[in-house]
Amino acid sequence: MPKKEFSFTAAVNEIEKILQRIENGDLDIDKLSAEVKRASELIRECQKKLRSTEEEINKILEEMA
Repeated sequence: MPKKEFSFTAAVNEIEKILQRIENGDLDIDKLSAEVKRASELIRECQKKLRSTEEEINKILEEMA
């Protein structure tokens, strides 16, 4: 099965939903750890995407100079 393409926007939306559930107290203690772990994974993927995008933009700008 092919890996689903990463969507920065979808990841940010999911992180925001997790944070809302935590802040509202909508998560029971049994699910809290799993949700925090998921948010952490999403944040790491977003950081990688941001670094990659920055590198691509810098490369394009260097080629234009």
